[in-house]
Amino acid sequence: MGLFEKLKAGLKKTKDSMMGKIERLLHSFTKIDDELFEELEETLILCDIGVNTSVAICEELRSRVKSQGVTDPSLIKDMLKEVITDMLGEDQPLDLSTTPSVVLVIGVNGAGKTTTIGKLSYQLSNEGKKVIVAAADTFRAAAIDQLEVWTQRAGVDIVKHNAGSDPAAVVYDALNAAKARNADVVICDTAGRLHNKKNLMDELRKIARIVHQQAEGCSLEVLLALDATTGQNAVNQARQFNEVADITGIILTKLDGTAKGGIIISITDELKIPVKLVTVGEKIEDIQPFVAKDFVNALFE
Repeated sequence: MGLFEKLKAGLKKTKDSMMGKIERLLHSFTKIDDELFEELEETLILCDIGVNTSVAICEELRSRVKSQGVTDPSLIKDMLKEVITDMLGEDQPLDLSTTPSVVLVIGVNGAGKTTTIGKLSYQLSNEGKKVIVAAADTFRAAAIDQLEVWTQRAGVDIVKHNAGSDPAAVVYDALNAAKARNADVVICDTAGRLHNKKNLMDELRKIARIVHQQAEGCSLEVLLALDATTGQNAVNQARQFNEVADITGIILTKLDGTAKGGIIISITDELKIPVKLVTVGEKIEDIQPFVAKDFVNALFE
């Protein structure tokens, strides 16, 4: 199964729910009027696209309908597809342009952070890159053990300390190991605790300092893992993490297990943070770069 087919299969629940509601709504109108736009806005909100983004989509749609003189409600679907495609903007793949490149992965427990690191490690290793994983979420011993299992499955190296160790020290050792072993990418699992934002901010800043000291000039991605099944809560989480970390991209996990895939649109629109990766299944190979056109086509086809 190709990447697009996997994405399409992963988005089936979102497509069935979201597009089913939109198509039923459009079929119930014989003309385009204020009531149609009000109901469409309400439908988009119910599809986890968020209030602000739903309002913005409908405003842009109204503007295009008026400027193009469209009167047939059946034409709204294709116009909606264009508006959402434009809103998602240009794709932004991972920047792994330096040797080594560093990827910090943050996210609350249960968001699929560790699993995603295993999948990303496997993907990069398959592309011929030498990967080292730093087990820098030292707050939970289980996180270190779980990560070790995934790195074994992915066939990549891991650098770990005992639970409770200084996360920055783990990253320091991983970067030194990367230089010694001529590794291409260092992926760091970091703590995702938000109950004390200052501690988390200090920890992430310390790690970033170590990265810049030990791998000066390297590309640094700070990726936030978000669980798609939590819908608008994921958007709120992203907003909170964005206050304490310079997030460069989102990894949206468990896209195949939810009808709430529409949150990709509100994350991109409201937070201006690009979605860079999505996971669309439980197998180790079920991760792929986010391609906006493919996402929209999978929803609307």
